[in-house]
Amino acid sequence: MDDTELYREQILRHYGPVITGRFVGFQSSYTRQVKVGQPILIAIFVTATIAQAIGGLLLSLVRSGGGGARRTFKDLKKGPEYLVTPVRLRDDLGQTYEIEMHGQLPQSALHRGDLVQVRTIAQKDPELPVKLQQVINLETLQPYRPWVPTMWSHLGPGLLIQAILGVLVALAVAVAWIS
Repeated sequence: MDDTELYREQILRHYGPVITGRFVGFQSSYTRQVKVGQPILIAIFVTATIAQAIGGLLLSLVRSGGGGARRTFKDLKKGPEYLVTPVRLRDDLGQTYEIEMHGQLPQSALHRGDLVQVRTIAQKDPELPVKLQQVINLETLQPYRPWVPTMWSHLGPGLLIQAILGVLVALAVAVAWIS
């Protein structure tokens, strides 16, 4: 047995909804993907395709040239990636806690040794540490929430506007066909 095994620091993973302690530091970050619901994605993609096809026809009548590059259904189905960063805190008793932070905080939010209060929530997978919801830096009294990309930010406003226009066109065609 070597010395690292004898003096290995015990990391506590699961703890209550609020943890107060000193910020020890960030560990190595990695990425995970946000899951995208297939039915919603298919509806948005099809209606946006209708609007883009009509827009492409109108543009081709006005000028010659193609439309802009469009992401494929396969690219949209992957979902956005978000940064996962393990965060370590140490309380007054010297116990170290590991928490997962999903997303990003401003660089000036936390400095090593800052007294912080963290609100956490359990994750679906019980093997994972609790997830950071909000951190309050008690040195500066600033509250922070990590920003995580969502399905809507992944799809983007352009595709969502095209989907709305596609729904309107499909409804207009359906009403004209029924009448």
